Amino acid sequence: DEIGLPTIEDILAELEKPGRDPRASFTYAHFDRDVRSISDIKEGMQLEGTVTNVTNFGAFVDIGVHQDGLVHISEMSDSFVTDPKQVVKAGQIVRVRVLKVDPVLKRISMSMKKNMGQDAPRPQQSKPLPVKQNSGPEKLKTMKPKFSIKQIMR
Repeated sequence: DEIGLPTIEDILAELEKPGRDPRASFTYAHFDRDVRSISDIKEGMQLEGTVTNVTNFGAFVDIGVHQDGLVHISEMSDSFVTDPKQVVKAGQIVRVRVLKVDPVLKRISMSMKKNMGQDAPRPQQSKPLPVKQNSGPEKLKTMKPKFSIKQIMR
């Protein structure tokens, strides 16, 4: 496991070349300059942040204050999400809308839904079902159990 002189010379020659970094470029979230603390956050604000942790119930997003906000699994997409890890991953840059801020408990609730400025379109209601005319009190059927307590206790 010895390295020869030609290998070291090649490594040194490559390190001397400026501006040639073989690593992939790293992108950062652009935090809002007006948001420095949790008291600066208002409901409805749209911010950019970085996913710091993904759990079974949602994802935590750093938006530039000392407290990460939570995007609940129900607020991650306009479609149904079964696993948050299929939607986001740690380190990913996301756009969020602030739903609720509680400075006392230091909680920030956020949404990643695409239709951030408006409620989701609601399906049109169909015709109401006809109401059954009640001709009198309905009798409830009683059913006998298929086993007795004595059978269970044996």
